[in-house]
Amino acid sequence: MFAIISLIVIIVVSIIVVRVATVALTLTGLSTPLARFQARSAFTSTGFTTTETEKVMRHPVRRRIIMTLMILGNAGIVTAISSLIISFVGAESSSTLWVRIALLAGGLSLLWMLAYSEWIDRHISRIIQNALQHWTDLEIRDYAGLLHLTGDYIVVELNVNPDDWLAEKKLTELKLDSEGILVLGIEKPDTSYIGAPRGETHLEIDDRVLLYGKADVLRNLDERRSGAAGNWEHHKAVDEQKRSEQEQVSQI
Repeated sequence: MFAIISLIVIIVVSIIVVRVATVALTLTGLSTPLARFQARSAFTSTGFTTTETEKVMRHPVRRRIIMTLMILGNAGIVTAISSLIISFVGAESSSTLWVRIALLAGGLSLLWMLAYSEWIDRHISRIIQNALQHWTDLEIRDYAGLLHLTGDYIVVELNVNPDDWLAEKKLTELKLDSEGILVLGIEKPDTSYIGAPRGETHLEIDDRVLLYGKADVLRNLDERRSGAAGNWEHHKAVDEQKRSEQEQVSQI
């Protein structure tokens, strides 16, 4: 019986650790779904091979959180397996075995419901956030809120390919602002980064460009190829942006 209680306590602690790490990662600027996935992946040492991993490992605070999760995850999984084995080794009869199985299943079911409760998630996240803000030196920034990443507006990272309309042009030539697109940064192939690039900045092949704007406009830009067809798509996007701005002004 003690082993089953120990197992449930270990699982509860594991859930809390992952939840704390998720909130901590969101405070560094990651979206909640991405932070949750990376935290669970690191804690269980599975699936931590996505392209978003680079964003995590290049950030010193995120890297420290992930490393701590990996260490705690390895210890927690080994302890949980040991407790699970001990829970059933000492069963003296089949009836005792089934009682232990029922207790374990009931406890895990209760934990499952609590872990996926939106009300509990909301309140626990608020408590964890306040605690992290008070007891740690994490730089708290709600980037999704600051950039209003809801509805149509998103932030994307585009890779500049040889046949892209963006390739081998200066930002002044592209005039992306006339389409309602802001260039937040450019990562060069040598891993150097240009933040808030100026108009004379030249986009080269294999650059990664961080852009902010409406989802459909950014999707069109990603699919746009060099040549006359790409220039025509740019002019159409500019006209659409002008119409959108006029509609906003008329509604004021």
